[in-house]
Amino acid sequence: CFQLYGYCYQDSNDIPDTLTTITELGSPLEMIQLLQTSWEDRFRICLSLVRLLHYLAHSPLGSVTLLDFRPRQFVIVDGELKVTDLDDASIEESSCTSNSDCFMEFPARNFTLPCSVEGRCQSMNEKRNLYNAYRFFFTYLLPHSAPSSLRPLLDKIVNATGNHNKHGNANEYLVLELSPSPSVNSEFTQKCVKSANTQYRRVPEAFIPDENYRCWPSYHHKGCLLSVFDVNEAIEICDSYSQCKAFVLTNQTTWTGRQLVFFKMASNRIVPDPDKITYVKVTD
Repeated sequence: CFQLYGYCYQDSNDIPDTLTTITELGSPLEMIQLLQTSWEDRFRICLSLVRLLHYLAHSPLGSVTLLDFRPRQFVIVDGELKVTDLDDASIEESSCTSNSDCFMEFPARNFTLPCSVEGRCQSMNEKRNLYNAYRFFFTYLLPHSAPSSLRPLLDKIVNATGNHNKHGNANEYLVLELSPSPSVNSEFTQKCVKSANTQYRRVPEAFIPDENYRCWPSYHHKGCLLSVFDVNEAIEICDSYSQCKAFVLTNQTTWTGRQLVFFKMASNRIVPDPDKITYVKVTD
C-alpha cells in the first residue's frame, strides 16, 4: 500500500472531523502505456500486485477486500504497483445459510463458494480480489510478449487466478510461484541463445553516441535500449534486426540483473567511454 508520511485532523464548520493525509507520490496507471513497456517491467508490476494480494488476505485486521478494484485505484511507485484508495475496502465476510448465498458475479464468469459452519462465505474477500487482479492485470500484463521459455508457467498462473473452482488456494499458489520467483527469475535471466555465425569486433571503453533506431519494447523512447543476459544474447538480438550494425554494453542493469544494451545502425563515430564496451559487426 501507499507509504503514509503523516496525517492531521481538522475541524471546520462545514465538515467536522476532517482527516488529511500526506502520502508518497506515484504515477497514474495507464494500461495502454504499460503494454508498451518491456515484459520484465510488467512482470515486476504483477509481482508487486501478488505481494499486495497476499497482504490483503492476511492483514492484521483479517481478510480485506477492495470493492472498487480497478486500475484507477492504483499508481506506480519506483516500478511497483501500489493501491491508493482504501475508501471501499472492507473486512466483512458475507454471511450465509447455504452455498447459494455465496454467489459471486462478474461480467465474464460467476463463482459459488462454500458456506462455512460459522455462516460465512469462505474466502470471499480473497477470491474477489484475486479474480479482479486476473481480469484487470494478469490476463493483459503477464502473457503479452513473454519469454517463450516461461509461457507454460505463465499459462498455469493465469489459469489459477481465473478459475477458483479448480484452484481453491490460488493466492498461495501465486505467492509460491511468483513472490520468491526462483523459477521465473532463473529462466528469464538465463535465457538460452543460439550461437551466432556473425563476427563482431570488440572495442573496450567506447561508445557510439549517434546512429540510433527505434525498436519495441525499448527502455529509451528515441533509441533501441534492451536488456540482455550476456553478449551472446545481444549478438542474437542484433542479428535479428536488419538495421543493427553494432551494439554497446552499458554498466546499467535492470531490477533482475540483466544488462542494458544500446543497439545501433552504424558505427561511423566511436567516442571514449570507460563505462561501456562496443561491439561492431564485421562485414566482408
